[in-house]
Amino acid sequence: MTTPSERSAEAVRSIRSDRARLLARTDLVGSELRAGLTAMFDSWLAGLLPPAPGVALLAVGGLGRREPTPYGDLDLVLLHDGKALGAAETASVADSLWYPIWDAGMGLDHSVRTPQQALAVAAEDLKALLGMLDARHIAGDPALTGLVREQAISRWRRGAQEKAPQLRELARGRWNSRGDASFLLEPDLKDCQGGLRDWVGLRALASAQLLDLTPAVQQAATVLLDVRGELHRLAGRPADVLRAQDRESVARALGLPGPDEVLRAVHEAARTLAYATDAAWRRVAGAERPAPRSLLSRLRPAVATGRSPGAAAARVPLAKDVVAQAGEVVLARDADPWADPVLTLRVARAAASADLPISAYALSRLVTEGAPLPEPWPAAAREEFVALLGAGARAVPALEALDQHGLLSRLLPEWEQVRFKAQHNPVHLFTVDRHLIETAVRAGALASEVARPDLLLVGALLHDIGKGYPGDHSVTGAALAGRMASRMGFSAADAATVASLARHHLLLPDTATRRDLEDPSTVALVVSAIDGSAELLELLHHLTIADAAATGPAAWSDWKASLVSQLVHRVAGVLGGDRLPAARPPSEAVLRLARGGGIEVVIEGADVLMAAPDATGLLSSASGLLALHSLDVQAADVRTVGTMAVNRFTVSPRFGELPDPALLNADLRRILAGTLALDERLRAKERSYRLSGDSGQLAQPPRLLWFDDEATDATVLEVRTRDGIGLLHRLTAALESAGADIRSARISSLGAHVVDAFYLTDADGKPLSEAHRERVELGLVRALAG
Repeated sequence: MTTPSERSAEAVRSIRSDRARLLARTDLVGSELRAGLTAMFDSWLAGLLPPAPGVALLAVGGLGRREPTPYGDLDLVLLHDGKALGAAETASVADSLWYPIWDAGMGLDHSVRTPQQALAVAAEDLKALLGMLDARHIAGDPALTGLVREQAISRWRRGAQEKAPQLRELARGRWNSRGDASFLLEPDLKDCQGGLRDWVGLRALASAQLLDLTPAVQQAATVLLDVRGELHRLAGRPADVLRAQDRESVARALGLPGPDEVLRAVHEAARTLAYATDAAWRRVAGAERPAPRSLLSRLRPAVATGRSPGAAAARVPLAKDVVAQAGEVVLARDADPWADPVLTLRVARAAASADLPISAYALSRLVTEGAPLPEPWPAAAREEFVALLGAGARAVPALEALDQHGLLSRLLPEWEQVRFKAQHNPVHLFTVDRHLIETAVRAGALASEVARPDLLLVGALLHDIGKGYPGDHSVTGAALAGRMASRMGFSAADAATVASLARHHLLLPDTATRRDLEDPSTVALVVSAIDGSAELLELLHHLTIADAAATGPAAWSDWKASLVSQLVHRVAGVLGGDRLPAARPPSEAVLRLARGGGIEVVIEGADVLMAAPDATGLLSSASGLLALHSLDVQAADVRTVGTMAVNRFTVSPRFGELPDPALLNADLRRILAGTLALDERLRAKERSYRLSGDSGQLAQPPRLLWFDDEATDATVLEVRTRDGIGLLHRLTAALESAGADIRSARISSLGAHVVDAFYLTDADGKPLSEAHRERVELGLVRALAG
């Protein structure tokens, strides 16, 4: 006869081998894997429960829903009737369950309760109540399980309307800390907005008969469950965040073409769940969205009396065949979508203007009965579309509603290519499609500052449309945007302007941050690119601001805004008849330092000026000094006055404030005297940053780009690579070793990546020859390889 200890050891061996065997079957993925895990856990747990009267084992959580993951926690409740067994016997039964689970290394959330105790806890604890809704009988007395399930569901249905706000606050707390899985490059599949906990919330509301779980919502949850299951299997432990390095393996397991398709599927699924959750809260809470004052007063009878949305009878006209009713935008009774191709846009614009959601029924009718717009669009359609884009943040839910129902892609077929498309640069907060909408929203706030707000809004919406297609997205996007604008009914000249906005939307920020604004060639470059159009310059300036604001905080700063503004001012001056600006002479501060004739460091605002006798290696030493003091360089100007070099660095401290100039002065003297081991100190600093700050993002290979005609008497070299401590020091040292004189430099940071632009000349002050470039490239490749 085997002892309890021996039975427990056998149980542990059994589940470990069964799970390993199951997970080794790569033919089992998705729902089939979950079914296999459910059957395995059910059978194993049932075998753990000893035969005893008055007890039952319930699975709640993922196993209760038949959605277990390979390494997820087991949520279990041991029910007992409180009569058949004494306290010691009940504890013994519990021990026989919990210890093998712990010994098998599984996470366990467990409780031992009578039905009355379980229901009492559920009455006070919403999370416990939600768990009870998913409770499933595993073994023992099924009557106990039935009693708890019946009572829990009954109580939830009676109190769901009252408890729903609490459930919503729980969700909002998660969203605030975890973000939105619809946009993140590394989303948390469980706790983000649009994650699986939202799926559980939707199930709970559906069990209270407050909504229906549509096939789209169920499919979205299936996608997240499938990906989460493969993440667990890949990691061999609980793993809920889809990391960049895991996407390819997950794609292979799920039979998807590649890592981007996995992320895109997750974004789409999360967006579907988030949209459904928003709609659910509106339905549960009634007409809670604040309406504009005038409209609110007209809808007040429905709102003030607290009647449910369905009870409100007022129908307030918003536009032709569009009315507001019960806090939603609906179609008028006589509306005929097939006879009115503009109706979809009119509904969306009215919803945005009134800040009301579009009813699901109205959207359904527009999908099934709506007529396609003729090409080109009639003027009324174009005007409604521009008005929708100009509604600001209120346009987002209206466009989102159209998008979720396929209506936006029906209006703009090219939109399908950018839907849920990730942007693999961490400075971007949003997927491409949402970024385009957010850019249009921000452009709406600037519309009054330009002569053609319609072109600004449409250009903002389409400026990155090329990202859904192969090739340079600006070039591809220009052709697409021009055709789309023509289809919208814009004139040929206006369509060309929209195309130019897409083609040159990076012209101003890239030029301002990567080129020397003092160089007349820089202004000439922009004038040529925009073909001398002051209107296009104005539109591009405001598109740049809107685009940066919609990208994320890392994409813009007061410094960048100032550079763009300076560039626009100079270009506008030339377009207005001014001469190209001549290069500015050295400032009085530079001349004073040069006249001093010694080593000196001065700080002026965000600028650090370093003066020293001119010598090879001075610039790289100065760059290394700044890196050593955790100062990120944004721009560098190199001036030689007689035998003195005066370098001006525009910097931003990575931490805290600028250091004491006396300290910088002392360290610079030590570096130039060879008594401070600069390279060794920088390597140590870089190692410590790698250890603490590596996000796991896949590094792109460095790129070296040459520009022949974008500087006066110099060659421009751009080095595009991943940022790192001492990078500028290494690059300038390589350039100096290759015999290239650095006239100035511009450092443009894009999250973890930089574009360092150098104005280079040879020893005679002339642009570099082809042979000289090859030597420079060879040195840079070695420096970048570390």
